[in-house]
Amino acid sequence: MPTSFSNYHPLPRREFLWRLGGGLGGIAFTHLLSQSGLLAETAAIKPRAELNGGLHHRAKVKRIVQLFMNGGASQCDTFDYKPELIKRSGQKFDPGERVESTTGTVGNLMKSPWDWKQHGQCGRWVSSVFPQIATCVDDLAFLMAMASKTNVHGPASYMQNTGFVTPGFPCMGAWISYGLGSLSDNLPTFVVLPDPRGLPYNNMGNFSSGFLPVAHQGTIIKPNAPTPIADLFPPSNAKYITKESEADGLALFKKLNREHLAKWPGDSRLDARLASYELAAKMQLSAPEVLDLSGETDATKKLYGIDEKASEDFGRSCLTARRMLERGVRFVQVWSGAGGATGNWDNHGNVEKELPLMAASTDKPVAGLVKDLKARGMFEDTLIIWTTEFGRMPFAQSSTGRDHNGGTFVTWLAGAGIKGGAAYGESDEWSWKAASNQTSCYDLHATILHLLGINHEKLTFRHNGSDRRLTDVHGEVIKEILV
Repeated sequence: MPTSFSNYHPLPRREFLWRLGGGLGGIAFTHLLSQSGLLAETAAIKPRAELNGGLHHRAKVKRIVQLFMNGGASQCDTFDYKPELIKRSGQKFDPGERVESTTGTVGNLMKSPWDWKQHGQCGRWVSSVFPQIATCVDDLAFLMAMASKTNVHGPASYMQNTGFVTPGFPCMGAWISYGLGSLSDNLPTFVVLPDPRGLPYNNMGNFSSGFLPVAHQGTIIKPNAPTPIADLFPPSNAKYITKESEADGLALFKKLNREHLAKWPGDSRLDARLASYELAAKMQLSAPEVLDLSGETDATKKLYGIDEKASEDFGRSCLTARRMLERGVRFVQVWSGAGGATGNWDNHGNVEKELPLMAASTDKPVAGLVKDLKARGMFEDTLIIWTTEFGRMPFAQSSTGRDHNGGTFVTWLAGAGIKGGAAYGESDEWSWKAASNQTSCYDLHATILHLLGINHEKLTFRHNGSDRRLTDVHGEVIKEILV
C-alpha cells in the first residue's frame, strides 16, 4: 500500500540540517566518549571507602599530605652525605664514562657549602641547611636512590605526579580520589596548596584528573592569598545577591544542568560542574572555619614558623593542610616554589645563596607538621611525603651553581605504616647516579597506594582500549621501609 503523505510537513532547511548534523555529531561524540572511557557507567564517582577496609586489603593510611619541593632539591646539599665528594672537591669529575650537563658545561666537583652531622638514633646524615628536619629523622624513612627518566622540569614533574613524562594523565591525588572517594561531605577530596608566588612547572597539569572524571582533579586553595578560594562568596557590592536568591539560582542551574546531562550522560565535565556547585555551597559554611587560623594557639603557630618572615607562608600552608586533614580532606598537596628561573629549588646560579632561602622557608614548617601530627595522635593514620622532581649534579655549574640531575635524588616518608629511621637505596660515591636499590615514581606510588589499602596493579581505568593505571606497567612496593 503506498505511503500516505497527507500528514507530511516538510522541515525548514535550517531545522533539517540541524537534525542531520546534530544526530551525526551525537553519534560521533558518543563514540569519542566511549573511546575515552567517559560514558556514564565508567565515569561514576566511587563511593566513600573508610580506613579499615581499603579497596583490596586492610589500609594503614587514611589521609596523606605531600610536600613537593618544586625545581629539583639538591640531594648532595641536604640528605645525601658523600665524603668522597668533599675529599675531591675542586677536581675534574671523571667517573670513567661520559658526563653530560643539561643546561651548561660540566664543571669541577663541588662539595656542599654546609656542614654535615649525624642525627637521631638511626644516625642519619643531614646537612646544617635543615636543622629542624634533622631532629625528626628517627620518624622518617629515606629513599636514597630515587631516579627519573628525565632531567627536564616539566616532564620530570609530570612523571613524579602522574607516572608519565607527557601531559594528559591523572595525577596520584586524582587516582586516590577516584579509588577511595571522599572522607567529608563538606570539603574536597583532593586539595592543592600552591606556593603564593605562583603555580609550579606545568601549572595545573600536575593536579589534573587526565582521562578520569573531572570531579577528581585537585581543588586549588590559596591560604596565603586575600581570597583563598576564588568566587566562593559574591562580591561585597552585589547587595542584590542573598541566600534566598543564591538558593533559587542554584536550583535553576541544577534543573537546567540535569536536563542537559540527560541528553549527554557521558560528559563528565558537566557532572563535575554539578558536583562543584553543590560542594561550593557546602564549603561556604565549612571552608572559612578551616582556613581561619585565629583559633590556633601561639605555640602552634610558632611550631610551624608562622611567626617568622622566612617561613610564614609555607608554615601557614602546612598548618592549613593539617586542619584540612583533621576535617576530612583525604589528600593535600603543599607546594614550595613556583615555576621559573628563581624563587624555587632550581639552583643553577649560586647554590650557596639560593638554597638557604628555600630551606629556611620550609625547614621549620615541615618539622612542625611532623611533630604536630604526632602530638595530636594523627601520625598513626596519616602519611607525610617529602619529594621533588629530580636532584642536582655533584659538579659545579657557572662556578657555584648545580645543574639538573635525574640520576639520583632523595624522597622521604613518615607516619602510618612507615619504619622510622629506615633508609633504602644508595647513590654512588659522588651522588651522581643511583648505585643500589634504585627506586622511581612507580615504586613510590605503588607503596603509597599499598598503604591506602590499594593494589596498584588492580586500580585501573579503561581508556582508549587500555586498562590504564598510575604505575603504568611498572612499580614494586618498597617493603623495606614499611612496618
